[in-house]
Amino acid sequence: MSSPDWNKQRKGGGLSATFSTLAIAFVKGGKEMNHYILEMHDISKEFTGVKALSDVSFKVEEGEIHCLIGENGAGKSTLMKVLSGVYPYGTYTGDIVFEGVVQQFNKISDSVDTGIAIIYQELALFPDLTVYENIFAGNEIKHGGYIDWNKTIVEAQRLLKKVKLHVNPDTLVRELSVGKRQLVEIAKALSKDVKLLILDEPTAALNENDSENLLALLKELKEQGMTSIMISHKLKEVISIADKATVIRDGKTICTLDARQGEISERVIIKNMVGREIENIYPKRRKKSEDQRILELKNWSAYDPQLGREVVKNVNLHVKKGEIVGIAGLMGSGRTELALSLFGNAKSYKLEGELFWNGMRTSLNHPRDAIKAGIAYVTEDRKDDGLFLLQDIKSNISAANLHGIATNGVINVNEEIKVAERYKASLHIKASSLEQLVGNLSGGNQQKVSVGKWLFVGPKLLILDEPTRGIDVGAKFEIYTVMNELIEQGLSIVMISSELGEVLGMSDRIYVMAQGQIKGEIPIEEADQEQIMELATQ
Repeated sequence: MSSPDWNKQRKGGGLSATFSTLAIAFVKGGKEMNHYILEMHDISKEFTGVKALSDVSFKVEEGEIHCLIGENGAGKSTLMKVLSGVYPYGTYTGDIVFEGVVQQFNKISDSVDTGIAIIYQELALFPDLTVYENIFAGNEIKHGGYIDWNKTIVEAQRLLKKVKLHVNPDTLVRELSVGKRQLVEIAKALSKDVKLLILDEPTAALNENDSENLLALLKELKEQGMTSIMISHKLKEVISIADKATVIRDGKTICTLDARQGEISERVIIKNMVGREIENIYPKRRKKSEDQRILELKNWSAYDPQLGREVVKNVNLHVKKGEIVGIAGLMGSGRTELALSLFGNAKSYKLEGELFWNGMRTSLNHPRDAIKAGIAYVTEDRKDDGLFLLQDIKSNISAANLHGIATNGVINVNEEIKVAERYKASLHIKASSLEQLVGNLSGGNQQKVSVGKWLFVGPKLLILDEPTRGIDVGAKFEIYTVMNELIEQGLSIVMISSELGEVLGMSDRIYVMAQGQIKGEIPIEEADQEQIMELATQ
C-alpha cells in the first residue's frame, strides 16, 4: 500500500493485524531489520481549541534507551500521558502500537497491565508508609485473600538490591533523600513486570552523584533487556545515555537522532529543539558590579526547632549591587535554609548574627518585611510553595504585589491584565491565554510565571532557588537573558543551583556550602567544577 493510502487507513481507525505486523518490523530480503516495542503513529491531541500534539510519530526499539526532548510546552508530557492512558482512547487521534498490537488504553491501569510504567517528576509515594509498602502499593502480594507481608518484604529486598538501594525495607519513605525515593519508584515499577520504563525528568531534583548513579542504573537495566524512555532537559545526560533521541517542537516531531551515527551532540540537539543556533547557553553581560554592598551577613546562624539542629552555621557573605552571587553545594547543604532565613525567616528559625541591608543593620521578621525592603525569593518548589495552581496566570503574577494593581483598595482588572501581558511576553510564557490555569502549564512555563510574580514586586535583591530546574535549554537561555537584563538595571541576584555549569556560567562570585557552612568563596576567574565539588564534599 502506498504511503497516502497507509495514512488514510490508519487514521480511519485501528491498524489491522497485517498492518500491525508491518509496523513492528521492516523486513528486507527476508531479514528483520528493526524490532520496535513501541510505535505511536500520527498522534494528535487538542485542549479547548489548542492543538498540543499534531500528527506526532514516535518509535522506540526494544532494549534501547530513547530520550524524548524538546522545549517546555513542546508536547512531551502530553504524548506520554496519551501513551499511559491518562488521556484515554478516543480523546486523541492516531494509533499506539505496543509489541505489535494496537492498543486502546482507557485508563492508567490498562497501560500498566500491558507492561508500561511511567515515573513522573513529582514522585507518587506515600511518605508515612514503609519502603516495602510503597513498592507494592496497589500491587499487593496476597495469599488466601490476605496480604503476605513476609513475602512482600523478601520481594522488596530483591528489588532494592536490583536498583542498588541499600536501605532497610522497614524505613519510612519520608526518611529517604530525593535520590533514594527515585530508586524506590523504579523498584515499584519493576515489581509490575514492566517492559517499557518511562522517566519524566528523573534527575531534575537530584544532585550530581545521585544523577550519575541513576543513569548508571538505567544502563544496567538496559543490559538486562529493559527498554527505557527518558524525558530530560539536561543535554549532557542525553548525550551520555541515549541510544536515540527524538526532538519534539511545538507539538510536532522534528527528528530522531541516532547515537550510533554520531548524530547526538549538544549543538544539533539545541538547534532542533529551539529552531535556531544558540552559540553560548550562558549569555555574557557587559556591566561589572559596583563596590556597594547591598547585603551582608556576619556570623549568621539559623536553628530549626523542628529538626532540633542548626541548619545554617556562622555564615559570612556579602552581595554587591549589580552582581550575581552563585551558591553551590549538594542537596541538604543548607542553601535553601539560608535563603529562607534571609527572606523574613519564613520557617521561623531561631536566628543569630547580623544582617546588614544597604549598610544598615536590619531585622526582617516576616516575609512581608523582606518584600517591603526589596528582597524577593523564587522558591525551588514552585508547585507547593511558589504558585496557586488552581488560579490563572494573571492572578499568580499579581499575587505578591496587589497594591501595584489596586486603586483605592480595589483591584484594577485592566491594569492586572496589562502587567500579566508584559511578563508573559518578556518571559516568553507559552499559554493559550492569561486565563489559563497555572496548574495546566508545563513545568518550565510555571517557573516563568513564578519569576514574573516576583519581578512585579520590583526587588533590589532577587533570590533564585534552582531557577531553571525542569526547564529546557531554550527557556534557560531566556531566563539567563532576563537575569542579565536585571543586573544591567542595577538589581542583585543570589542564585542557588545544583547545576555546576549554570553556577560557573552565570555567577560573578561563588560561595560553596556544606553542612550549613560556607566552605569557600571563589572568584569566577578562579573557579572550576573540581574545586567546587571538593569544597562541597568537605
